[in-house]
Amino acid sequence: MSLADPSRYTLVVSTSLDTESRSALLAREAQVELERGGGTAYLLDLRDLSLPPFDNGAAFDGETFRRIHALVAEADSIVMAMPIYNWGAGSSAKNFIELTGATGEKGRRAAWFDKVITFLCAGGLPHSYMAYSQIAASMMLDFKCVVNPYVVYASDRDLSPEQGFTDSLRARLAKTVAVHEELRDLLAHRTYRSDWEI
Repeated sequence: MSLADPSRYTLVVSTSLDTESRSALLAREAQVELERGGGTAYLLDLRDLSLPPFDNGAAFDGETFRRIHALVAEADSIVMAMPIYNWGAGSSAKNFIELTGATGEKGRRAAWFDKVITFLCAGGLPHSYMAYSQIAASMMLDFKCVVNPYVVYASDRDLSPEQGFTDSLRARLAKTVAVHEELRDLLAHRTYRSDWEI
């Protein structure tokens, strides 16, 4: 499926700060897949920014916060690429969500409500393939995101900067992106709008 409205876009967020990040490779390839499907995809690489740590205060000051908040809020879907450390999502991914997901003073509202979201994960070993589930559950329950049931999990055996993608990883990424596109398009005209609620 392709996007009928060119003003709509998918935001691909590469959250790793590693200069040789494998999850960043996943993010770039996902952007290519999304554009191959006829959609518009913007890549936001956190290595290009200097995001402050979330402090529920001064972190909201400045143009960088306003820019990333607007990118998330205006996207109709999000693809998040992130490293897995210690059986959980990397701290930079969580910091990004906390910054853009806070509601508070001066009319600030969480940017994530009702987004279709897909996770692309890179870990050292195959055993951590469910490590993204804590963040996925939070996004679904807090922000009423629709989480793609297909996830990409790449270990050292699947992807390296030197060897690139295995055939099975490339096929999994293509299927995951295709499901993301279908969910995004089917939910584009939903009749509800969520806010903070149980």
